[in-house]
Amino acid sequence: MKKVNVDELFEGKASRYALVIGVAKRARQITKDFEEQEVITDEKAVLLAIDEIKNHKVNILQPENDD
Repeated sequence: MKKVNVDELFEGKASRYALVIGVAKRARQITKDFEEQEVITDEKAVLLAIDEIKNHKVNILQPENDD
């Protein structure tokens, strides 16, 4: 099982909520792309999404405060 350092992922992010939502949305996109292209892989979409965010291939937009 692959271990993920959450503190490393959270670095530079203002919101853990945005990080979780960003990973979930990207994982769904990866799954959809794999289904459309009929790609079969043993890798989990969530881990692929985490790697993309960790390597700055995908950026997460932070929610703006309405205060």
